[in-house]
Amino acid sequence: MKKFPYTEKKDTRSGFGAGLSELGKSNPNVVVLCADLTGSLKMDAFAKDHPERFFQTGIAEANMIGIAAGLTIGGKIPFTGTFANFSTGRVYDQIRQSVAYSGKNVKICASHAGLTLGEDGATHQILEDLGLMKMLPGMTVINPCDYNQTKAATIAIADFNGPVYLRFGRPTVPNFTPADQKFEIGKAVMLNEGTDVSIFATGHLVWKAIEAGELLAAMGINAEIINIHTIKPLDNSAVLNSAKKTRCVVTAEEHQMNGGLGDSIAQLLARELPTPIEMVAVNDSFGESGTPDQLMTKYGLDPINIVEAVKKVIARKG
Repeated sequence: MKKFPYTEKKDTRSGFGAGLSELGKSNPNVVVLCADLTGSLKMDAFAKDHPERFFQTGIAEANMIGIAAGLTIGGKIPFTGTFANFSTGRVYDQIRQSVAYSGKNVKICASHAGLTLGEDGATHQILEDLGLMKMLPGMTVINPCDYNQTKAATIAIADFNGPVYLRFGRPTVPNFTPADQKFEIGKAVMLNEGTDVSIFATGHLVWKAIEAGELLAAMGINAEIINIHTIKPLDNSAVLNSAKKTRCVVTAEEHQMNGGLGDSIAQLLARELPTPIEMVAVNDSFGESGTPDQLMTKYGLDPINIVEAVKKVIARKG
């Protein structure tokens, strides 16, 4: 099992803020809108350095999306920011009609996603957002794994023409991907080549998959671990090539089992390469209040659950 050393833990929302700061200096067409959560989304630096390109819309998320869609008509590249629950569920109609249907170049940036929002509880812990966004025609959906990858993704989507949903979070996680990485939308990242099972992970579950890989290696199981940072468009070739080699698949995500990464990979395999698959995800449940670690363990999103899923799927392959 390949080693992934890291020197620090950082929150992915800070990677978003750092990416915005760079864009503020390099791309004069980038404008930023926030729904009263400037500090929480680390937009402070951009707001301070470029006040003429920063718009505080207040707690009016639907209005924020409408303004963003309008700004694209003048050639601007708007980045909207609020919590993931309010970035998607609260404004789904506006996103569908004004952004996706119209093909507007809006970057919908969402922090505090998933169970790791922790103590704020189920009303804020959206676990359906990836599914909501990936079902919209023409919407690109990105879920990076650490600070460096979130920063790189934020910079990359400014050069991409079309609506994008970028998801990140509040907790600190190991920052292990290269600082100088080139983020390629729709291109999965091979983390560890293996022969016994393919583990496809996204977001915060990428590091959990790496930890699971180390446990599996100690058991003599050689896991192939792939970081699927782009949920849509899915890197079909990476998924199929890995599944052909290992002949069994595990997916891992901080999201509902229905509608997430596992759902997309299962559909692909059913069409192209029927393969045993197990999914590590929240199983048709809302969250609750608790620390991020407590919730990830309770809802089965930790390395031990990935290991158990691997054991189960290996037993199923012929």
